[in-house]
Amino acid sequence: MDQKLLFLINREWTSAGMDRFMALVSSWAAWVPFAILAAVFLAVKGDFRMRAFLLVTGLVIGFNDGVLSRTLKRVVDRPRPHQSVNDVRVVDLAKATPRFLAVFKPAKVKMSRITLEEVDGRSFPSSHTMNLVSFAVSAICFFRSRALWALIPAGLVAYSRIYTGSHWPSDVLVSTVLAIGTSLLLIAGLDLLWRLRAGVWFPRWHAQHPRLLPA
Repeated sequence: MDQKLLFLINREWTSAGMDRFMALVSSWAAWVPFAILAAVFLAVKGDFRMRAFLLVTGLVIGFNDGVLSRTLKRVVDRPRPHQSVNDVRVVDLAKATPRFLAVFKPAKVKMSRITLEEVDGRSFPSSHTMNLVSFAVSAICFFRSRALWALIPAGLVAYSRIYTGSHWPSDVLVSTVLAIGTSLLLIAGLDLLWRLRAGVWFPRWHAQHPRLLPA
């Protein structure tokens, strides 16, 4: 079932335009600089809630990516689809500097060929998926229905990881569930820590904002 769904998304439901778009969505180097600029702008111009959101989101993504995802990749050691199955389309952006300009060039597409070389299995979980789902969960926790739009980039990135041949569908599905669960636990824990200890550490801020999350 996993391989059938992979082939549908990766080999059947495709087009040249989708190749280019999905490769762009899947490329950290292309759009992360814009995300960093947006975060800096919001940190400078935003209110306490926005800054709390940025800090909590950074901590949540840092844990999910740097600790949980990295540990699971090493323990599970699952090869990516293009490392373990022939004829998986490997879709990537063309070379360009800055990376975003590659969207104006045709995407690079090649068919996978299994080799006898030992591979570093990094297919599970999908860090891209976990990071964007963590962002979406945090945004919704802080801003409720106004942040439902964050589900769109999370969904696009998750889909792109299958489309480009980087992850199995099951990797993306389980990564989504993991990210939702750990993000909710971490956000609840940070909110509790603020309510219990911020009065001692930051009494003026705590008096104005007794909770990180909206009531």
